[in-house]
Amino acid sequence: MTLPIDMISDVVCPWCFIGKRRLEKAIALKPAIPVELHFRPYFLNPWIPREGISREEYLTTKFGSPERYRGIAQRVAEAAAAEGLTYEIDGIKRQPNTLDCHRLILWAGQAGHAARMKQRLMDLYFTEGGDLTDPEMLVGAAADSGLDADLVRQRLATDEDVARVEREANSAKEAGIDGVPCFILGGLLAVQGAQAPDYLAQTIERAANEYAKRVAAE
Repeated sequence: MTLPIDMISDVVCPWCFIGKRRLEKAIALKPAIPVELHFRPYFLNPWIPREGISREEYLTTKFGSPERYRGIAQRVAEAAAAEGLTYEIDGIKRQPNTLDCHRLILWAGQAGHAARMKQRLMDLYFTEGGDLTDPEMLVGAAADSGLDADLVRQRLATDEDVARVEREANSAKEAGIDGVPCFILGGLLAVQGAQAPDYLAQTIERAANEYAKRVAAE
């Protein structure tokens, strides 16, 4: 029996960057439990316009100044490093609206490449300082993740799935999810935050048992 896991997150959320890696480690700790991972959209900063804003403007608006954010960021960067990830605090120059990123993850999921697409976008943003408001950078990320570049370029130029992504992201907030990452396991258990792999692995096992009982009773 395959346990569905929904990861509700945003690609510019540093704890989601870490949480995805910790979830992958947790899944590896329970190889006997088959899972099906789905990435659900969330807008960490819905107020940012589609064209994005400078990183400096964003940090000033949200934290008071870039300097005030540095102390927080250093702790997050250390947590990322402990998971084998790189968070280049000073590398990010532009804060994007992530609607198009979530569209890419949706489309990649239709081809079985959602995890790869999500990781590529996060690596671009946190590690490489990539501008996720640049359509050609998004097209390149899609190509890196196994999608057809020309087709993605055409789709990005339309409003395809804009309403769907917005609806899914809004429904998460309407359901009371006010922080990410949030993991929903089997539709039964919810885990908030980038918890340790051991804890997530235990929760996966508990959810799998409960899920199997529910399915058997239906």
